[in-house]
Amino acid sequence: MSDEQRAGLALVLMVVILMLWSHFYKPVVPQKPPESNPPTATASAPAAKIAPPANETQKSNAGKKQTEKAAAKPVETPVKEASAEKTITIESPLYRVELSNRGGVVRSWKLNKYLNNDNPPKPLDLVNAAAAQQLNGWPLSIHLEDSKLEAEANSALYAVQSAKVVAATSGTANAPAESLSNLRAPVTVEFEWSDGHLDVTKKLDFDTSYQMHLSVSATLDGQPLPVGIAWRGGFGDQAARNAAAQTEVFYNENGGIKVLTYKKLGVKDHPEIPAQVSGYFDAAGIEDQFFEAAFLEDRPGITLWDWTQQHSIKEEGKTTQQPVAQMAAGPQAPGPWNTRLYVGPKDLTELGKLNPPLTGTVNYGFFSFLSKGLLWILKWSYKYVPNYGWDIVLLTIVINMLLFPLKAKGWRSMKQMQKVMPKQKAIQEKYKKYSMRDPRRRQMQEEMGALYKEHGVNPLGGCLPQLVQLPIWWALWRTLDLSIEMRHAPWLGWIHDLSAPDPYYILPILMAITMYYMTKMTPQTVTDPAQQKMMTLMPLAFALFFFWYSCGLVLYIFTSNLVNMGQQWYLNRADPLPSRSPYKNKPAKA
Repeated sequence: MSDEQRAGLALVLMVVILMLWSHFYKPVVPQKPPESNPPTATASAPAAKIAPPANETQKSNAGKKQTEKAAAKPVETPVKEASAEKTITIESPLYRVELSNRGGVVRSWKLNKYLNNDNPPKPLDLVNAAAAQQLNGWPLSIHLEDSKLEAEANSALYAVQSAKVVAATSGTANAPAESLSNLRAPVTVEFEWSDGHLDVTKKLDFDTSYQMHLSVSATLDGQPLPVGIAWRGGFGDQAARNAAAQTEVFYNENGGIKVLTYKKLGVKDHPEIPAQVSGYFDAAGIEDQFFEAAFLEDRPGITLWDWTQQHSIKEEGKTTQQPVAQMAAGPQAPGPWNTRLYVGPKDLTELGKLNPPLTGTVNYGFFSFLSKGLLWILKWSYKYVPNYGWDIVLLTIVINMLLFPLKAKGWRSMKQMQKVMPKQKAIQEKYKKYSMRDPRRRQMQEEMGALYKEHGVNPLGGCLPQLVQLPIWWALWRTLDLSIEMRHAPWLGWIHDLSAPDPYYILPILMAITMYYMTKMTPQTVTDPAQQKMMTLMPLAFALFFFWYSCGLVLYIFTSNLVNMGQQWYLNRADPLPSRSPYKNKPAKA
């Protein structure tokens, strides 16, 4: 192979390796420091099954210490409990949330502007009700150090003390608890429960945006307990690709987002036991590819717990276990906790409004600045051509036309290389009898360098367009794969979701065909028949990797191939390579 061909092959392999690496391997997860007091098991899992005896002893001792401390200063707390279970629905233009006073938890959190994959489609529910029901754990449930107290608090019937609906004009209307059913945001719902010893209160303040305020407190015989709010039962779009595997827990520390994949959650060898992540964070939450739920603080002070449990599902008539990522967040010290909660899309505009901003949860990678620029161009184009598929086509044409001067320069470099190829081959034949470790090989490289300098040839000149395309391909891949604007964005015909793979593989096949013919149109710079065959088939093998990537990226490469074929046809006719060539390719027609 020539140096130019080796460089081209290396570029292709770099793209493949980078994409496969990002697909199968996540960023390195920070190690959790050892804890002096291991956290307790979740209330939804039997402690005898999931916790080692040592942890159970520690939890029992912690519970005894709390009880003894409370007993030193007994405080009489009136019993507060509802007589029956009630469902409260909060609606706004953006969401529809269903609450239950059994545990004071969320049973459903639907986003009105985002649909699921049902036929006909319905608003997407971010709560995995099947997993939550099976694991007996729901979003906004209480997290306590004592698993027994936690289970009592999360199964009790809370009294709905009041609901205040802020009128659109002025004034405040008070709704009695008996009349609660369907409420319009902005609205405040208060839950309270007590068995005479343990007292828990929750206040949920819903806004018309994706952000809400909530406060929670727990006391045992009048003494404040460390309390947190959990998001249990899984999260996100359950119909998405690798839905269970892509659900992650994250936290924001010193302005940077740290991600914990589901395989790294929980105590080592006991993932069902919550592991506490030490540090002072100003945000912590759970996310999937396009949505997230995040607890937010104006200043660092959040403690994070994370763990997983196994949810039984049926696939093709067989029962399998699926991991369910779960997390909880709370203050650094015992006492009431007032915080904010964002539940919504991973939209850069919405995430940028938060304090702290969470735009980093959309991880575009090394070329994030380029990805955001490409997304801005696509959104701008969408105002005039309201179809992201055609916007990708237009963007592809513009990029390739801007790169055409580099392509023409590479073409001229290829012509120059063909003129010196006979001398280059003669030098290679002269030294081929020496091994690669022989010092005389260095002399061969010196002679090759002198030959290139004599004729003003750059052996890598033809690779310049590919070098420029590489970051664009990478950035656009991340943009089309992670930007929520591409979710359920149609193009034409059978393409209904540019963020998902082609269901019939039609577009990847067309991409492979055009890539093959584009290679045939480009004169090869190798003489060995085996190498010629490999260079011809390499695009087909390369195209196979894209059968499982988003339609948006495949559409970009397919359109780019068509444009490059037109440009190559023009170059072949306007400025053909010399007809007398040391290669076995047919000369281009003038």
